[in-house]
Amino acid sequence: MSQKRAAGGTLPEHVAAVVPCFNAGGRVRPVVERLLEYVEHVVVVDDGSTDASVLSLGGLPITLVSLGTNRGKGHALLAGFRKALEWEGVRAVAVLDADGQHNPSELPRLYEAFQRDDASLVIGARQFDQGHVPWRSRFGNTLTVRLTGLLLGRRLPDTQCGFRLLARPFVQEVLGSVAGGRYETEMEIVVKAIREGYTVSSVPIATIYEAGNVSSHFHKVRDSFLIYTRLLRACARRRQESS
Repeated sequence: MSQKRAAGGTLPEHVAAVVPCFNAGGRVRPVVERLLEYVEHVVVVDDGSTDASVLSLGGLPITLVSLGTNRGKGHALLAGFRKALEWEGVRAVAVLDADGQHNPSELPRLYEAFQRDDASLVIGARQFDQGHVPWRSRFGNTLTVRLTGLLLGRRLPDTQCGFRLLARPFVQEVLGSVAGGRYETEMEIVVKAIREGYTVSSVPIATIYEAGNVSSHFHKVRDSFLIYTRLLRACARRRQESS
């Protein structure tokens, strides 16, 4: 694969993008259309949607992967990673949500950090001090950031944002060692990166929050429990492996 730019003229052809999708309704097509302005290779992973949302993508030059039944965002991520790496020239894989909470136009800024820092993982950092973000979301994310920093010895401004860019070698390592799941898979990827000495960068991004967003499938109690459980287990396991 050459170094020339994709059709949108913004990012090199060696960048692919993965979009996990579960019942995103009419939101997913505008996201993918905008994304195609920046990257040539887009993988949409249908995580068992029942609302026919992926049917709206007809006619777009994308690769569609279907999991058949709903398995969780973590499983969709890993499936998307595997498909993206089938393009031999791909050197970086971007990930963003299907419901419009991430603006594809900010992807070039993540790529700039990826190049500048020679990073293996770049994470979008949302700003939770903004008035339109409910206090429960602000509290939950602040708690997660502080707990992660305490356990890992490195405090990142945002650990759970799904807008990310990963280097190909790191994606390969993730596929060989990180289990699927729901949102906790994203946490284990962060733990792996920090514990194993990969370069991790953060880039401030717009905080797009819509109260009552029916396309958001994050369950505050259940998924928070799963995230903290995976965080503690991953930290304990990797500490044992390094001892």
